[in-house]
Amino acid sequence: MTTSFEKLALYMDYPFVRYALIVGVLIALCSSLLGVTLVLRRFSFIGDGLSHVAFGALAVATVLQAANKMTVVLPLTLLAAVLLLKTGKNTVIKGDAAVAMISVTSLAFGYLLMNVFSTSPNVSGDVCGTLFGSTSILTLTKQEVTFSVLLSVVVMLLFVFFYQKIFAVTFDEDFARAVGVCAGRYNLMLAVIIAVIIVLAMNLVGSLLISAFVIFPALSAMRIFRTFLSVTVCAATLSILCALAGILASILAGTPVGATVVAMDAAAFLACCVAGRIKHGV
Repeated sequence: MTTSFEKLALYMDYPFVRYALIVGVLIALCSSLLGVTLVLRRFSFIGDGLSHVAFGALAVATVLQAANKMTVVLPLTLLAAVLLLKTGKNTVIKGDAAVAMISVTSLAFGYLLMNVFSTSPNVSGDVCGTLFGSTSILTLTKQEVTFSVLLSVVVMLLFVFFYQKIFAVTFDEDFARAVGVCAGRYNLMLAVIIAVIIVLAMNLVGSLLISAFVIFPALSAMRIFRTFLSVTVCAATLSILCALAGILASILAGTPVGATVVAMDAAAFLACCVAGRIKHGV
């Protein structure tokens, strides 16, 4: 145990470890806040679809050799979020089918681009790293950290400032419209925030594991608590703790960061299931 602490203290002297912890905690916090809303509205699949879109956008940025890939990935993911939001009852292709179509097409298109226009001798390694977030969180630059911090702060401020409206739209959109809430505007805001979180989380858990990173804390909190505020606070706390534990464990054990964080989330979910059964006597 002492050796592990000494090893961890040694690693903390490196800037890339501190950067990973800062960005990981912020992404975990933002993901958990919106995860509760997504789960309650049964929109969890949108996060999965947008993560595949982000992978395709990243492939485009890689082929274009963009200096800052975020300038390509973020706008394309935002556009996809808006398009998915518009796929309602009046469209030819319904919402769930549109998500499946866009996500699969983006994933295939991105993989095809990275193979045809390869700029790296190790295409398989690049694809694996992008899909599962194996090392990207540990190679963040100071500029990327600053950009992630700014976006995370904006997401948290929007959630806190519009908390009442998000609460109303989450539980009863029709009633929210009846009392004068512009539900369409807040749905659009949620879609934009979700897209931003997806782009940020790609560095931590990769595009294939993002949906688990968003959903697990909310589901875990719902095993124990029943009110929206309590679930949100618990989900945020669990998400931060799991992110910290996952990142530190991956550094010490040399395991992939994304998979380790999600494994921590899964373990927390099982523990919350047991705690919920004890608390509620079920």
